[in-house]
Amino acid sequence: MRVRQWSRDLAMGARFAFTGGREGWMRAVLTAVGVGLGVALLLMTTAIPSALQARSDRETARTDITYGNTHIPKASDRTLLVARVDDEYRDKAIRGRELEAEGPRAPLPPGVRKLPKPGEMVVSPALADLLKSGNGKLLRERLPYRVIGTIGEPGLIGSAELSFYSGADDLAPRINGSEVTRIDHFGQPLGPPDKLDPVLLLLILVVFVVLLMPVGVFIAAAVRFGGERRDRRLAALRLVGSDSRMTRRIAAGEALGGAVLGLVFGTVFFLLAREVAGSVEVFGQSVFPSYLNPTPALAALIAVTVPGAAVLVTLFALRGVVIEPLGVVRTAKPARRRLWWRLLLPVGGLAMLYPMIGQGNTSGNFNQYLVIGGVLLLLVGVTALLPWIVETVVARLGNGGVAWQLAVRRLQLSSGTAARMVNGVAVAVAGAIALQMLFAGVEGDYTKASTHDVMRAQMEVRLPYDVPLDRAREQLARTKGVQQVTAVGSSWTGDKKKDADLSTALTVGDCASLREVAKLPTCHDGDVFAVTDAEYDTDVRKLGKPGRTIYIDPSYSGSVANREIPWTVPRGIKEAGVRKDPTNSERGGFLITPGALPAKAVPAVEGSAFLRIDESVPDVYEIVRNTTAKLHPLAHAWTWASATRDTSYASIRTGLSVGATCVLFLIGASLLVSQLEQLRERKKLLSALVAFGTRRRTLSLSVLWQTAIPIALGLVLASVVGLTLGIVLQRMTDVSVRVDWSSLLTMTGSGAGVVLLVTALSLPPLLRLMRPDGLRAE
Repeated sequence: MRVRQWSRDLAMGARFAFTGGREGWMRAVLTAVGVGLGVALLLMTTAIPSALQARSDRETARTDITYGNTHIPKASDRTLLVARVDDEYRDKAIRGRELEAEGPRAPLPPGVRKLPKPGEMVVSPALADLLKSGNGKLLRERLPYRVIGTIGEPGLIGSAELSFYSGADDLAPRINGSEVTRIDHFGQPLGPPDKLDPVLLLLILVVFVVLLMPVGVFIAAAVRFGGERRDRRLAALRLVGSDSRMTRRIAAGEALGGAVLGLVFGTVFFLLAREVAGSVEVFGQSVFPSYLNPTPALAALIAVTVPGAAVLVTLFALRGVVIEPLGVVRTAKPARRRLWWRLLLPVGGLAMLYPMIGQGNTSGNFNQYLVIGGVLLLLVGVTALLPWIVETVVARLGNGGVAWQLAVRRLQLSSGTAARMVNGVAVAVAGAIALQMLFAGVEGDYTKASTHDVMRAQMEVRLPYDVPLDRAREQLARTKGVQQVTAVGSSWTGDKKKDADLSTALTVGDCASLREVAKLPTCHDGDVFAVTDAEYDTDVRKLGKPGRTIYIDPSYSGSVANREIPWTVPRGIKEAGVRKDPTNSERGGFLITPGALPAKAVPAVEGSAFLRIDESVPDVYEIVRNTTAKLHPLAHAWTWASATRDTSYASIRTGLSVGATCVLFLIGASLLVSQLEQLRERKKLLSALVAFGTRRRTLSLSVLWQTAIPIALGLVLASVVGLTLGIVLQRMTDVSVRVDWSSLLTMTGSGAGVVLLVTALSLPPLLRLMRPDGLRAE
């Protein structure tokens, strides 16, 4: 009987939500839009696991070259030669492969219908668009192939990925298993994924809690739209005979109807966002719409939880409201909010996080339930404390101008409504501050300073073994923006043709280049030097005896066309001192100028060039890459960075940035809907004030003050809670406590900026609502 009564009352309330005429529909639509925005973001979040899995599956399906792959199949009509020719263009990565079929049944890469021949290539749609655009002029010079088709979706991990397959020939002599290999199928196993360390797992947990918590706050606020008009309807229900409990259930049914409609809106918003996501790139990441499929179990949970939360929130909000036939006792001075239970929430959160302080990265994983529960309680504490703070502060605000008095009086009458509007902003800012502090604290553990000397060189060019060193040095030196070229070749020498007992390095270069890697006495072409005191090189003294025959090992360069090349150590060999090269490594062994290198040994030397760049030249790095591509398709140039960042850490930080962008949009959209709903309810009041002579500028300023006061209090509270949570998280990861003041100011400024933007967007509707015709009643 009780279940039937609840069902009947909830159904009646849901009917009231859609049969109340224009006002009822407006209220239901506003509620649905607010709930729908939150539902869309929740659905997008539940689709993240499937999107990550889809990207991983696509990457696995097209895998061709793996480091450490010792199993290379024999040539047959089923095999394909593959060379890695990855590139970069204006900070965007380009995945490139050269392909050479060894038979008619060679495998096709996923998404490719026909293998390109030499001089041809197939490209991803994004790369095709770039090559056709004006921004792709320099890249077209680097990829002078004829485009014969595009790579289909199965061969790409994202809609904005830049990728190509080009035809090649004569790759067989270059097989080394890491850069050039032979395969008989695509989809080589990548091996088990690396296990995340505890700190990175902690980052993921906190990121999800911080990003999803504001969504829940906004949904809870959205189902309470139309509070004042609803009070009058509830009083009318009491007048016709319903008791207080039935009235509250009917009110919950109204919220339930808006929430169900919000699920429909949210699904539509999600489907629209899903299609838009396939055409945009955020922080270098892109997906296909087909990736974004919500996990069925999580989607069902959202479908049940959101309407259920709407009912519970409404019943909770009406728990202290007296609904009588002649009105709702809400306009009288309400009882003061109690503080003690509100403080229990953040204190409880700190108590849950305290056992993990100092655990760091050495004591196993953090307890995920304590982490989630502790962070949730701290952030929920923001939503509980903010109404009390707003009520306490506005009750003590003094006199001021007319706009100030209107705003303060309005806040004194409905401080709870004002707090609900900014609760989501405060929660988002508090969580963002804590996360930024945590990222700043652990960044040093995942960011390593480069071992390269970036003052001596800013780019490195790796040359295949058959590119003459002198030609490469000459062409690179003539390239616009290149100030200095240090070109050296590397190989290996030993006392035997195979399985040498004694071995040492061999470095080839002109005198200017050799001076960059060692301390030389006088130097002329034809000289040979021995560096005897370098690290990890103890055999050069024995091998460097004049007249001794040693062997230059061509397998060092990956070439299989050559054989061990005998070389006699000359009698005029000179000693050279140790100097670190631009990679900060010590080169020991033999240093040979080109005139002293046997002609047969030239192909056995693999070259590298270190370039000092004039960065004031526009697109200088792209110009250098174009020169490198002209030297040989397999030559590769890359830019040196002063620091390198762990890829997992960088991915998590990128995920935070993408999620924060979505949440920021949700904050703005939900605040705008809430603000418009508040103004709509006060339409007659605003029109009456204007009719009595109140200036519109005064009313506009009052609206601004009504927003500014709660948001200022909310941001102060968010800063305190965010700093506290950030310090606790830093102590948990066992890093030194450091307050990232710049991030704190950035986060609070972003929150304030969103509110100011929303207020500015609500001014045009406000001016329209001030017209005298707003006093008309139907």
